[in-house]
Parts: sequence; structure tokens; C-alpha cells
Amino acid sequence: MIYTGIDVVDVERIRRAVERWGDRFVRRVFSSAEAALCRGRAEALAGRWAAKEAAAKLLGVGLRGIGGAGGVAFHDIETLADARGRPIVILHGAAQARARELRIDSISLSLSHDHGLAIAIAIALSSPATRRRMPW
Repeated sequence: MIYTGIDVVDVERIRRAVERWGDRFVRRVFSSAEAALCRGRAEALAGRWAAKEAAAKLLGVGLRGIGGAGGVAFHDIETLADARGRPIVILHGAAQARARELRIDSISLSLSHDHGLAIAIAIALSSPATRRRMPW
């Protein structure tokens, strides 16, 4: 089975949230590793936000958001980079449990930003075979 998720985010929306709430906003949405990777750049933060949304969509759940109910928490989906800079997804908590339910073997992630928008697409593969590639 193939699962997909895609999301697009207005970079200015994320820039305004950072300007208004500062580090408090960043800490509530992103892990410390994600924040360090983005170094406060609104384009990078928007791309990671889109990646979290795209991953949640392929899992068939929503993001709980800040103070919301249901779905998975922002910190349940972590978007980092491998040694070559390629974006990767690491699942925790409810997101990890949902991936197990779907028998997901791997998730591929692609990010881009241009003309004030950030976009992410996530593609997951699942099979009845034992999961070998993902840590969950």
C-alpha cells in the first residue's frame, strides 16, 4: 500500500507567528533539533510545518495543534535531515503508533519553498512483511 500526504504553507504566516510569539511558538511546534536545523529562518520553519502536516495526512490523522484536541501532537512528527541534508521523518508517540497500525515500512519526504510558499510531500510504503527500515 502507498500512502501520500501533501501540504503547502504561507511562509509569511509562519514569519508573523515567530515575530509575535518568538521562541515560545517555535518550542511548541518544533523539537529543539528542528529549531536548530532551521536557525530561525521562516522558510525553513514553514517547510517543516508543511512536512508535519503532510506526514499527518498520510497517517490519516490530523495535527492536534497548539491547545487542540485529537490527532497527533506537533512533536509526534519530527522532520530532520540525514547526513546529506535530505529531509527525514522521525515519528514519536501517537504518530508512531498509527504508523505501526498501517504497517508503514518507510516514509520519503520532499520539501521546497518559493514565491512565499513552502510545500512538502510525504510518501509512505507499507507491506505485510516485518518492518526493517524504520525504527518503530
